[in-house]
Amino acid sequence: MKPDLSHEIELTPAFHDLDLMEVVWHGHYVKYLELARCALLSRFDYDYPQMRASGYAWPVVDMRLKYVQPVVFGQKVKVRAEITEWENRLRIDYLIRDAATGNRLNQAHTIQVAVSLATRELQFVCPPVLWERLGVRPE
Repeated sequence: MKPDLSHEIELTPAFHDLDLMEVVWHGHYVKYLELARCALLSRFDYDYPQMRASGYAWPVVDMRLKYVQPVVFGQKVKVRAEITEWENRLRIDYLIRDAATGNRLNQAHTIQVAVSLATRELQFVCPPVLWERLGVRPE
């Protein structure tokens, strides 16, 4: 049985997130992904402070974001984050939906890799602490 490695947050964009077209400026979606990613990692007690305490940094090395529909001021959205890879890298897939209708607005993914804080070396296999926190084994 596949473990549930997902979490969902709900948010309403602030007025200062809008651009001149009165929709959420494209760069702010990255902030929404970060909020969902932190909530997801906190669920497993492995958010950024715990990562640092375990001896690893997890920089984002790749991010893809597909804009399907704009988000407007006052629109409640749900941002779902799900860990889909954890053996050699940490891949998180995201889905941003309208909270009222469930319609897909945007989708994205991020790739993070483990870097030893002591040596600054990239880890080609995720450290076992990640698997322990997630309750998974390498695929």
